[in-house]
Amino acid sequence: MALTGRTALLAALGTLPVGILAPSWTGMLAVNAPLSLAILCDYALAAPVRTLQFTRSGDTTVRLGDGAEVQLTVTNPSRRRLRAHLRDAWPPSSWLTGTEQAASRHTLDIPAGERRRVTTLLRPTRRGDRRAEQVTVRSYGPLGLAARQGNHHVPWTLRVLPPFTSRKHLPSRLARLRELDGRTSVLTRGEGTEFDSLRAYVPGDDTRSIDWRATARQSAVAVRTWRPERDRHILIVLDTGRTSAGRVGDVPRLDAAMDAALLLTALATRAGDRVDLLAHDRRTRAQVQGRAAGEVLSAMVTAMAPLEPELVETDVRGLSATALASAPRRSLIVLLTSLDAAPVEEGLLPALPRLTQRHTVLVAAVADPHIEEMAGARGTVDAVYEAAAATQAQAQRRRTAEQLQRHGVVVVDATPDNLAPALADAYLALKAAGRL
Repeated sequence: MALTGRTALLAALGTLPVGILAPSWTGMLAVNAPLSLAILCDYALAAPVRTLQFTRSGDTTVRLGDGAEVQLTVTNPSRRRLRAHLRDAWPPSSWLTGTEQAASRHTLDIPAGERRRVTTLLRPTRRGDRRAEQVTVRSYGPLGLAARQGNHHVPWTLRVLPPFTSRKHLPSRLARLRELDGRTSVLTRGEGTEFDSLRAYVPGDDTRSIDWRATARQSAVAVRTWRPERDRHILIVLDTGRTSAGRVGDVPRLDAAMDAALLLTALATRAGDRVDLLAHDRRTRAQVQGRAAGEVLSAMVTAMAPLEPELVETDVRGLSATALASAPRRSLIVLLTSLDAAPVEEGLLPALPRLTQRHTVLVAAVADPHIEEMAGARGTVDAVYEAAAATQAQAQRRRTAEQLQRHGVVVVDATPDNLAPALADAYLALKAAGRL
């Protein structure tokens, strides 16, 4: 039995002897039998908690930063009216700071044999799976002097998806793609290796594009136009090892890499290319392969949602072997990893010849904007030392990038806000140059 705040208030006012709050119920009944009997009756009339029935419904997925609603239906099969307070417990990251109390607690008033539905509003602050913990119900008697309390496990999982904030860059990149593809009115066509059509020659056209056979069949000079290649294969590889756990700004490097991967996927599928995903450290954490163009983006979002950085050193040899097995023919392999000198020199560089022999390799890394701020700091002795350290770190990243470029690797090194559009621009440049 749980004594309510009303009972404690009566004791504080002197209406109820303090002895009623003693652990021994026998002593309590001896002190004030009439009021104690009222409390026992109130407890007996409280609806039982153990027999309550619960079912859940509502959202199963939500983007990080958005709100979700999960409904809980409570059925009272007993013959007594249920007057209760209910707490629907979820992990702390399921709500914004300070909003859990209001969002998770509900008041119930359910007549015998009826049911009611309550809605818990969730606004997760972390990506991944959020699982309901337990439902706690405190059932009060008609007088509110005593209550029954019990817990129920009512499972439900809400998957919090990556926010895909870089989708705001998609319209401008699609416009550039249309220019490359020749679907807009432009004076020059995008370079490529697949023949598109013939058109009349205009001053300024490359004379190497003149089709002499077609010119001989008509009175005007005809030139060939080209369009970027289609149906190319792109394999996006996420390094989920130790270096992906570092936080840059407010997010881990892995989250910034995911956002860039989603923008590239959306752009490449619109361009007619096939995109696969591989997340790997010492083993494969997630893989999306062979999906249709209309399904691949949602499949990647779902696969990325539960990924977390692993505090282990990435097995680059195993990663490259898995990537080669996933890309049996010539592909663009986009490796989202770090440009730290030690992991690149000891792990990635020895594995590059196997990758670059058959594939075009692009390495994208998240740069820390704070380093650039430190490099420009002046005015105090500490600021000068910080600027020197930042300049040394930048020089080291440039040397590492140059090492990769000497092996034929395209390198994209950008801050979290700029990584996604920079990676999309690099993809468009490769497509325009016919290197896919």
